[in-house]
Amino acid sequence: QARLVESGGGLVQAGESLRLSCVASGFSFRSYVMAWFRQPPGKERELVAAIHWSGGSTQYADSVKGRFTISRDNAKNTVDLQMNSLKADDTARYYCAADRYMVTMTSGAQKVEVWGQGTLVTVSS
Repeated sequence: QARLVESGGGLVQAGESLRLSCVASGFSFRSYVMAWFRQPPGKERELVAAIHWSGGSTQYADSVKGRFTISRDNAKNTVDLQMNSLKADDTARYYCAADRYMVTMTSGAQKVEVWGQGTLVTVSS
């Protein structure tokens, strides 16, 4: 059974940093595009960042470019999201996601194959 487990969320002050981690199991991790989505309270889920199988191609939401970095380790079946210079409007539940196709990640959340349970990030100002 495919599974994604996130960790690293918490409460931080604006300007500080957090690193989220996701551990994958039950599927061929190295053959999947990985991504982080987030869902602020009362809003729709949105793509934050995505990374291709090899790690050589990435996508970022405009709101996080220059602040967030997605990375993966195919030997450990993990994907991380380094979040720097956090802002209050980064507050959201962050979800790890897996799919075979990058286009799935960049075209919306409705067809993503595998979801984690999410980890809450709260940024206070």
